[in-house]
This record gives sequence, structure tokens and C-alpha cells, in this order.
Amino acid sequence: MSGMRKAVGLALLLVLSGCSSNSTQQGMQSASPEKSVEAYTQLGLQYLRAGDTLSAKDALQRALEIDDDYADIYNGLALIFQVEQEYDLAEQNFREAVSLDSDSAVFHNNFGAFLYARGRYEEACKELARATEDPFYPRRAQSFENLGRCYQMIGREDAAQHAFERALRLSPSRPVALLELTDLHLRAGRLAEAQGYYDRFSVLIDRRQIEHSAQSLWLGIQLARLNGNGSRAATYSLLLKSLFPQSTEYALYKESMQ
Repeated sequence: MSGMRKAVGLALLLVLSGCSSNSTQQGMQSASPEKSVEAYTQLGLQYLRAGDTLSAKDALQRALEIDDDYADIYNGLALIFQVEQEYDLAEQNFREAVSLDSDSAVFHNNFGAFLYARGRYEEACKELARATEDPFYPRRAQSFENLGRCYQMIGREDAAQHAFERALRLSPSRPVALLELTDLHLRAGRLAEAQGYYDRFSVLIDRRQIEHSAQSLWLGIQLARLNGNGSRAATYSLLLKSLFPQSTEYALYKESMQ
């Protein structure tokens, strides 16, 4: 394969090794080509994590000189170009990464997140759906959450609900999925189901595992009103006003009071 390929390739969810840049460079001197390309790729990811995109690109280009079929390089460079807002180059390299390793949940998830951020929701949902297919992907629950939000953006409420439910089956305490399912059921008029998911979210709040968001407080206000619990609605209202006065949710709350 030609070394003229544009390079991209750092996985958003790739776990970086803990070795230092100096030790990585020293290890490259006597390593096999396979080890060298992995080491240069890891070095590039370390530089990217530190915010040094110039050094990150240099390391990944060195990896390309050794093996331009190594998909992780393209995934890494894609993330660099995304950070640098070189979106055409980012997309080109994301596509190269998934072409070289079409089974990588990480690559599909990262490419899907990129497309989502660009407002290309139909394409994003396809990539995110591919990311959920790997039953051994350690961040599969998060990918289902991402997919659920993507489906919401294209009006596929039933598919979104299914994705959020899958996320909770894999990881029962995912706050995003709990709130999104609360919202979905509340808007559909299914109060009992909405309250059930919100109660599970509230347990996480009580345990101080998470904090309230504008969304969670607005949902709490609506549920408290429907259940006739005026004092709880007032408490959530004060918190929403105090913590998130500029939020869309607070604007909705004020509108509901008129």
C-alpha cells in the first residue's frame, strides 16, 4: 500500500499506555517493525493527550513509514485533525481506519461521534450502530447511549428507547440512559415508567455518585407536579434557578409558570 495515504488515527476511547515518551523512544531503537509501529503510535497518542498535535503528527507519520496498513495510525491522526478542525482530513482518515479494520468498535464509535458533531446524524447512527455490535467492546454501554441520542436526532424514538434500554442492561447505573428514558416515557404519557427510571437516577444522586443537571431537575419538576408533590417541585425549581439560570430547561420552567 502506498505511503502517500493521508494519515489519521487516534481512537477517542483508546487507552494510552503509561510509559513515558523517553522510554518509548528508547524502546524503538532495537524493536521489531511491529513493535516499533505500535510504539510510535502510542507515542503519538501520548502527545495528543498532552495537547501537542505537532509532535503527535510527527510520531504517527514515523509509524506510517514503517507500516501504512496499521489502522490505529489513521484513527489517531483523524482525531488530531478533528482537534485542529481540519474536518476533511479527519473524515478521510477515519474512513481509512474503518476500511483497514472494519470490525473495530472503537473506530466506528469515534467516526460516529465525529459525524454526529458535524450534524450528519443519519451517517453517524450507522457508524454508532456498528460500534455496538461487538459484545466484547468494554465501552459498549456508552456506545448504546450515543446511538440512542443519535436516533433521537433523526426522530426514531422507538429505536432510541431500545438503545437506551440496551445500555442499562449492560450497565444499570448509566445516568444518561436513565434520564433519556425518563424523558421518553414522560413525553409519551407513561408516568409510572418515567418515575421508575427517575427514581433509579435519584438513587445515584443520593449516593453522591453524580450531580444534578438542568435536564434532571426539569424532569424532576415535571414529575413532582404530576404526582402532586408541590414541595419537591419547589425544591427542584430553586436548584434549577440557582445552578442553571441560563439553561434551556430553566427557560422552559419559567414558560410553564406563565
